[in-house]
Amino acid sequence: MSIYFGNGAILWFSQHIPQEPSRYTEKKARSTDLQGIFCCFKVLGLGAGDWLVVPFTPSAGVLEWVNGTLPLGEYLIGSLSSTFSMRNGGAHGRYGMGDWSFLKCREHMANERDKRKAFQEVCNNFRPVMHYFFLERFLQPAEWFEKRLAYSRSVAASSMVGYIVGLGDRHSMNILIDQATAEVVHIDLGVAFEQGLMLKTPERVPFRLTRDIIDGMGVTGVEGVFRRCCEETLSVMRTNKEALLTIVEVFIHDPLYKWALSPLKALQRQKDLDDDFETSLEELQNDYQGNKDATRALLRVKQKLDGYEDGEMRSIHGQVQQLIQDAIDSERLCQMFPGWGAWL
Repeated sequence: MSIYFGNGAILWFSQHIPQEPSRYTEKKARSTDLQGIFCCFKVLGLGAGDWLVVPFTPSAGVLEWVNGTLPLGEYLIGSLSSTFSMRNGGAHGRYGMGDWSFLKCREHMANERDKRKAFQEVCNNFRPVMHYFFLERFLQPAEWFEKRLAYSRSVAASSMVGYIVGLGDRHSMNILIDQATAEVVHIDLGVAFEQGLMLKTPERVPFRLTRDIIDGMGVTGVEGVFRRCCEETLSVMRTNKEALLTIVEVFIHDPLYKWALSPLKALQRQKDLDDDFETSLEELQNDYQGNKDATRALLRVKQKLDGYEDGEMRSIHGQVQQLIQDAIDSERLCQMFPGWGAWL
């Protein structure tokens, strides 16, 4: 659906009518508000954008189309819909001469028993190329520097917000990059409140901070701009803790099953390379705790905002340090689902 304005501008919307009757659209709007309510993000230049979400009924509404963006995975390795594109396309195909293809890396990680050794071999044969995105599109030095800063700030802000709400399934196709501003935009927010831990291969990292993501930040990597913006974002959210918790508490009024991954959906998220996809759904249902997990999930959000990590209260600086270390830890990354692309 499109709206035409008098000045010639066109605003695109996507109509959203879920299959199941629920407050899905309204909850999507509340999820977007998690970033949008903090106007000081923009004052600090942290790059946390917002888009229009208009619920019409409890089960239908419209979402603003995110124009001018490209999935990070599509830039890096080509389209997932085309095997030929994945083998030969993307920045890794253009600049990674002699490197392994993404498919070869994925197969190697899936087939080897020693995940630590396999991950190291993949990293040695798959060099990061994200910095070429800025060299290709922003030819003037001042613009190149400005866009790289915008990228680093937006990655920092979205990483901290995503960590607080327990956002999972952050593979490279679920993160878009704005081709004009170089800011990142996260999509597919269906795995939240640490539901990634329910997946058959649990997600063990707080957010996506892989080698290609870091490569786009320049020579300083996670130090400097990225770390400072992470601390500023976390500080803003701690200051506005009560407002944030009020929004998150909307979810507790619906049965947890509606916003958590069902056992079947948990299997479907990682079915591509899973030989055991036919696992009995009945067995999983027996382990599923239902609504009583809602209080635990929301309590964990409060703990994060209070700075609790591994049972200890940490300062903002200490909490950010711990999260960055966890996100880049090769021991955690090598245990991720191969389709997530921890080496990418």
